Amino acid sequence: MAQIGSIVQFSGHQHLRQRLVLSILSGKHVRIDKIRSEDKNPGLRDFEVSLLRLLEKVTNGTIIEISLTGTAILLKPGIISGGPITHDCPLSRSIGYFLEPIIMLSPFAKKPVHLTLKGITTDEHDLSVDLLRTVTLPHLQLFGISDGLELRIKRRGAAPGGGGEVQFLCPVVKQVKTLNFIEPGKIKRIRGIAHAVRVNPQFSNRMIEAARSILNRYIPDIYLYSDVYKGDESGKSPGYALSLLTESTTSALHCAEAISEPGVAPEDIGLKATRALLAEVNRGGCVDRKHQTLVLLMMVLGSEDVGRCRMGEPTPRTIQFLRDVQSFFGTSFKIVSADTSDPECTHLLYSCYGTGYVNANRTLA
Repeated sequence: MAQIGSIVQFSGHQHLRQRLVLSILSGKHVRIDKIRSEDKNPGLRDFEVSLLRLLEKVTNGTIIEISLTGTAILLKPGIISGGPITHDCPLSRSIGYFLEPIIMLSPFAKKPVHLTLKGITTDEHDLSVDLLRTVTLPHLQLFGISDGLELRIKRRGAAPGGGGEVQFLCPVVKQVKTLNFIEPGKIKRIRGIAHAVRVNPQFSNRMIEAARSILNRYIPDIYLYSDVYKGDESGKSPGYALSLLTESTTSALHCAEAISEPGVAPEDIGLKATRALLAEVNRGGCVDRKHQTLVLLMMVLGSEDVGRCRMGEPTPRTIQFLRDVQSFFGTSFKIVSADTSDPECTHLLYSCYGTGYVNANRTLA
């Protein structure tokens, strides 16, 4: 990583999404080169090009230059315009890949975002639309982004054929609140959604029964919902998945999911999701691993005050994100053990001084 004037430079295709988001929010140009330059098939993949096109639709005045070989891009950010947008996602990645960066940008748009995305709704690489709706959006509410925030699942679409459709609605805010979230609390309820498309509807019930066989040992407040789509609403390919989340007494959320695999029984998918959820809860903290970067970004953009949040150990993606935040915003985090008296404690307390980011786009509207 190098910084020349107001251009921040990186190499490689990893962490592409978070760097594009940080560039648009900070207003700094970003250049990324050597994108799979050693690969047999060098350059950007179709889903990465599609994401760049989507960012062009969400913003106004953004200039994106892609080299002839596709191994280098230069992004000069414009303003986040918002408004009604429709985008067809390629079938190489699910809708979650495209929606995550848009969720980070949307509160700072000029007009409320009304985005329709079409494609695969659940795959093994990215967050499913169920977790985005039930876990990611409530994390935005911690920062005062709530009225009119909604994700509607119109159609489900399993891989490889897709055919799913979701609508994402997000209000605009002038500024996000400072976060002070250091009490993880005790788990008080477990919720889940089992969905089955173009397979026997009993599959969702079988996943739920398998999950309950483990979860019933812990707490009584468990509600697992069977979501069966039929006809055109079920997309073009068969598939099923189980998404689970826990909510604590302080509204801390942890989540996990498992998706159908060829030759694997629905019961095993249910058990896989349940064990992943228990492992996530065991890591503890107020925010799970899948949402560390979203929460840390909003803390950086918070009002000029110290924001604090308790989380588990950072993932490799989170560690790189913290470095990238310093490159774009000059903000660094103080990370200390959440309990200095307990040498076994793996929880960490992340704190930073907010940049006082103001949505200037909104004031122009």
